[in-house]
Amino acid sequence: MRFNYWTDFLSLVFPQTCCLCNRSLFPFENELCKICISALPITNYHLIPNDNDLKTKLLGLAPVDKVMAYLRFSKKGISQKLLHQIKYKNKPLLAKVVGLQYGYLLKEAGYESNWTEIVPVPLHHRKREIRGYNQSEQFGQGIAEALGIECKRYLLRKQATETQTNKSRIDRWKNVSEVFEALNADDIKGKRILLVDDVLTTGATLASCAHALFKCQPEQIDLAVLAAGD
Repeated sequence: MRFNYWTDFLSLVFPQTCCLCNRSLFPFENELCKICISALPITNYHLIPNDNDLKTKLLGLAPVDKVMAYLRFSKKGISQKLLHQIKYKNKPLLAKVVGLQYGYLLKEAGYESNWTEIVPVPLHHRKREIRGYNQSEQFGQGIAEALGIECKRYLLRKQATETQTNKSRIDRWKNVSEVFEALNADDIKGKRILLVDDVLTTGATLASCAHALFKCQPEQIDLAVLAAGD
């Protein structure tokens, strides 16, 4: 009981606030308030995973099956603010919470048994040390927890790359085409993998990761990202 009094006191003095709007959170809310959650620009691409503009972007880059995004990205929009909080404001839990939300959405849509593992796009070890976490892995862990499967580090980023910002589609592909390597080939063979990342723009990074995984003969690779836009 003393602990509850102390917890209530701390909540009163230092209330937990929404990462997007700074409203005080209720005890049943985590990282995001219900108002901001209801305002998230959900794409519903999981309902048309083989017939959307993201799938079109990947044509010719990698023979992946389903391509999905949880949110529609827009500059200065709520999805950009969310990604900024996750990547630059030390909010790994926020990425996992959003992953959980997406995972439950996928579960409701019948994807519960669709994959055997979630595989996140890796960061280079130096960038991970600086940031302290891989936001794509946190997002993937949330999805995995909701679906009752595991999130596995099957990919290695062998070298750091230049920023992809302002690069053309071809230049982005050249920038990452030989960057990734698959680990534990025997564990990947025959598996149905959901490859996840935080953002999809041209699809070059995800396609490069998919090619590295395909060398290990998985049964299927699908893609899902936290946000995607033009």
